[in-house]
Amino acid sequence: MGFDPSGRYLLAVSHNGRGVFDTSTWERVARDDSLAYPAHGIAIGIGPIDGQEIQVVGVNFETGTLDLESPGGDYLLSYEYGTITVRRE
Repeated sequence: MGFDPSGRYLLAVSHNGRGVFDTSTWERVARDDSLAYPAHGIAIGIGPIDGQEIQVVGVNFETGTLDLESPGGDYLLSYEYGTITVRRE
């Protein structure tokens, strides 16, 4: 997962493809089911962030967790055991 530089959009990448979520509503605004894994921590955006290079972080396979902070620190995302928790700071 990774945020665009503005923090408005979250790009999620998985074995099912890519999805973009608008952080003002957390609704998915774009979906592409093509495989497009990140290379060197960079994934390419779709939809409203089409073509943008987005810095992403992946799940730590030793702990099964992922933690991500949005630009500006507005949101803290935590992934554990298949669940993403969003906290607004």
